[in-house]
Amino acid sequence: MKLSTMFIIYAAISAIFGLAFVFVPETSLALYGITLSPGGILIARLFGAALLEFALLSWLARNAGDSEARKAIILAVFIGEAVGFIVVVLGQLSGEVNALGWSTVAVYLLLALGFGYFQFMKPSTA
Repeated sequence: MKLSTMFIIYAAISAIFGLAFVFVPETSLALYGITLSPGGILIARLFGAALLEFALLSWLARNAGDSEARKAIILAVFIGEAVGFIVVVLGQLSGEVNALGWSTVAVYLLLALGFGYFQFMKPSTA
């Protein structure tokens, strides 16, 4: 897989979830068995805004040449997805989320593995 493809996949996933959390957070999280207070709705919308930011950054970086900035983006996304994976696994194991939450675990794991590959294994000319 090419790095540009990885960035496009990340942008698409981030945009879809970002839009859902900004515009319909209650409905989106109800699918996972999560109900929100008014404060929780605000936090979900802020999370959605951050996901939209990640989507835009990833989309704009998809064709960037090999540079320190691109390397920094890859490392940042890898670390963020790896930490997110740990958080969602712990959340899933706590029983706070229904079985659909395992899909979120899979998404974070696959994204962390993908960006980890480009960070640690793929030559910088990828």
